[in-house]
Amino acid sequence: MSDQMDTEKQRASAWFRELRDQIVAAFEGLEDSHCEGPFSDQAAGRFEVTETTRSSADGSDAGGGLMSVMRGGRVFEKVGVNISTVYGELGERAQNAMAARKGLPGMKEDPRFWASGISLVAHMQNPHCPAVHMNTRMFWTPHGWWFGGGSDLNPCLEYDEDTAHFHGVQKTHCDAHGSEHYPRLKAWADEYFYIPHRNRARGVGGIFLDDHNTGDWAADFGFIQDIGKAFLPAFVPLVEKRRVDGFGEAEKDAQLVHRGLYAEYNLVYDRGTKFGLETGHDANAVLMSLPPMAKWV
Repeated sequence: MSDQMDTEKQRASAWFRELRDQIVAAFEGLEDSHCEGPFSDQAAGRFEVTETTRSSADGSDAGGGLMSVMRGGRVFEKVGVNISTVYGELGERAQNAMAARKGLPGMKEDPRFWASGISLVAHMQNPHCPAVHMNTRMFWTPHGWWFGGGSDLNPCLEYDEDTAHFHGVQKTHCDAHGSEHYPRLKAWADEYFYIPHRNRARGVGGIFLDDHNTGDWAADFGFIQDIGKAFLPAFVPLVEKRRVDGFGEAEKDAQLVHRGLYAEYNLVYDRGTKFGLETGHDANAVLMSLPPMAKWV
């Protein structure tokens, strides 16, 4: 394996694009098939796709990606599915934003990096449909490489059977790589998506990992692929079941208040938000996770 890992980088970047295409098609399919219940009389939503670019301090190319956002759909009030592949040199603040890896030996002497990934956040029209987040990524420096990501469910109105389904699908995909993974990744998500200043979790959890490198790139890549593959079967059935449910002002109010909680977490604690802004990526793409409307009481 070369120090640059060019082949591995290309495979990872291509996979994140493939996963993005699958998700965009599935979400537009949900819009098309929503023919009864709230908002079914509206036009089906479609993604607006924008290329994002990033420049180094000297103006040279530093990568970019695709920002795909749907607003005001029948099912999705706002959903973003972004992919990016970026590279360059990490400044001190960006290194500090890396959390677990900010003390990587040799980084200050040779701060080159390459990163690719997919990031998704969906905010729903119907309060009975849960909001959801998913992200998977690969990071490379001359001093080490690793994978990270996961997905978590954020309902404002909780249904135990929906939570069980979401976790069950993820467990099945994790178990294909060893029964020890799911309990560890679930506990990690419970810790990571906790909001200290509110003394509560952001949602009902999911799975999360970071700094993942067993030394076997192909095995680790297969694991991160399966985490991505778990997303649609874990989430789509919940939307299909809940999007037809009626709701009133109380349910919508609960949704807006919960979105405020989501916004607080992403702006104060989320590592991806911090890293994206510190490395000069498109601010609109980094902040696409914010809800279209929220409420604080």
